[in-house]
Amino acid sequence: MPPYPPEVMRHLAAPVGAGGLRAPDARGEAGAEECGDVAVIEIVVEAGRVAEAGFRVRGCGATTAAASAACAALAGAAMDDALRVSATSIDRDLGGLGPERRHGAEIVADAVAGALEAWHGERLGAPGIALKGDRVAVAMSGGVDSAVAALLLAEQGLDVVGVTMRLWHDPVAARAERSCCAPETVRLARETCAALGIPHLTIDAAERFRREVVDAFARGYAEGLTPNPCITCNGEVRFRILSEAAALLGARWLATGHYARGAALPQVVPGAGTTPPRAVLGAARDAAKDQSYMLARLDPDTLARVILPLGELTKDEVRAIAADRGLPAADAVESQDVCFVGEGGYGPFLERYSGLTPRPGRIVDEGGREVGTHDGFWRYTVGQRRGLGVAAGEPLYVLATDADRNEVVVGPRPSLARTMIALEDLTAHEVPDRALDVRIRHHGRPLRGRLRVTGDGTGEVVLEDAAEAVAPGQTAALYDEGRLVAAGTIARAGSGHGTED
Repeated sequence: MPPYPPEVMRHLAAPVGAGGLRAPDARGEAGAEECGDVAVIEIVVEAGRVAEAGFRVRGCGATTAAASAACAALAGAAMDDALRVSATSIDRDLGGLGPERRHGAEIVADAVAGALEAWHGERLGAPGIALKGDRVAVAMSGGVDSAVAALLLAEQGLDVVGVTMRLWHDPVAARAERSCCAPETVRLARETCAALGIPHLTIDAAERFRREVVDAFARGYAEGLTPNPCITCNGEVRFRILSEAAALLGARWLATGHYARGAALPQVVPGAGTTPPRAVLGAARDAAKDQSYMLARLDPDTLARVILPLGELTKDEVRAIAADRGLPAADAVESQDVCFVGEGGYGPFLERYSGLTPRPGRIVDEGGREVGTHDGFWRYTVGQRRGLGVAAGEPLYVLATDADRNEVVVGPRPSLARTMIALEDLTAHEVPDRALDVRIRHHGRPLRGRLRVTGDGTGEVVLEDAAEAVAPGQTAALYDEGRLVAAGTIARAGSGHGTED
């Protein structure tokens, strides 16, 4: 192994912050005893600056030198500069540790991020600092999309900060390869921000994510619904957390790497000129990657602050930009739809997480006649054909599940057709009196239909084209010429006025 660079030797001879602090405001720890290296970073924050920084290390000289270099960079640093400390910046300050010793810089960078995360996390939701008109907080997932979103905004001259949320993942299941919840993605997001020269903050959102997304998902299935946790996460929870983090960082604007269009359009009122702009959400130019459906539950106030830089780009164009700029995330794999479930699928996860146990029940036809049995209604979804274990003269599909009776109703494919959908939790922005495009699942075929608002937060959609496999708990999003005008949760569906399912 090559000798240490001179800067490493200097830090080993006179380490900055060795022994830690007597009364730190926050601390972060990274590494593991079994790997041989553990680093603890402690900080004191005063008036928006890191007044003091100290460390404790159990491990090799590279980790000790990296911790000393990190403390030297942190002590006296403005918070933005502290949030720029990364494995790359530590390695650079040490003159280059080389691939054999870079793990020391990576462990210390994780500990630094942990200390800053702890300090900010205690203040999440509290009043932040004054917002800057050109500062934008970008949700960084570690993937190529959020990386390019941050890059494009920075190149436009905006003051960009990256925010990564550590989310909950089923600790029992093997983590899926494309999970956006993996710790490696947090590190990749931090190194992407380092490459862009922008601050990066990690927020521990695991418990909140578990409570607001995972619990709601499990509860919905236990009640016989088919909820979409990605809509709850992307369209509600993540943006609330991002907004709170943005307040601590002084960011007026919020941005993500979603493929959707967001814009403020003037609303013309006859005889009254133009009123203040209203925010709208629209489908992306790349129809194959459009994610506007996932953002359908964004409230108007949040939407008014959202910037979506990728709405006019294709995925190939985004990857080409990342490769051309040499971003670390250029070759990152796509994240999977339901990141927290891990490998194994919904059924085993629900049984582990919710305590559901095999519960024999009947599979019945539309007339209520028993045609088979099952071990739990939650293992079946509306529209499912495979795995029913029912012998019949024609293919059968799941038409509905009944949680109270623990029954699964099956029938032929034509029986899946629905022309009426009742909605609850309806958010209607500005609904024109004409046929709209109705989408009931991500990348589902748009159907034509009209929306009638029936009450406060309720509505009914009459479809011109019959929809198949409409399940209570799904989200229906309605578009007018590519603009999202309304969204709601499907309460029930039927084949005529007075929905029956």
